[in-house]
Amino acid sequence: MNYWLMKSEPDAFSIDDLKRKKQEAWDGVRNYQARNFMRDGMRPGDRVFFYHSNCAVPGIVGIAEVATDAYPDPSQFDPKSHYFDPASTRDKPRWMLVEVKFVKKLKRTISLDELKGDPALAGMALVRKGNRLSVMPVDAADWKYILAME
Repeated sequence: MNYWLMKSEPDAFSIDDLKRKKQEAWDGVRNYQARNFMRDGMRPGDRVFFYHSNCAVPGIVGIAEVATDAYPDPSQFDPKSHYFDPASTRDKPRWMLVEVKFVKKLKRTISLDELKGDPALAGMALVRKGNRLSVMPVDAADWKYILAME
């Protein structure tokens, strides 16, 4: 099993939205490295930290599970979508997504400041300067350590 962190702005799609919907396609990823993580690394059953970004207190707010293998993101083919990509074709789709399902909402937000301030997590991709990816791997040891912070 692999571990991941996926960022979402709570005004766009929150952990409460995922809880209500139970399972949702993680669409709109338009970064090649993040796409590659979903396409090449994620497998059903992998665990995901659900992270709220671009809000008053950014941080880990819940846990999700990868529910599907990656498949082409349909929004890339829809001219009415904000995520439309005219260079992408159905024969050679550029953008992929996975579906994630709700596992649990954490009792509290584990804030980015808290994560950054913990020397044990200094190597975590999320806390490294300049890392703005919306999808990133999490080391198994970091996963266990963060879960114990709840």
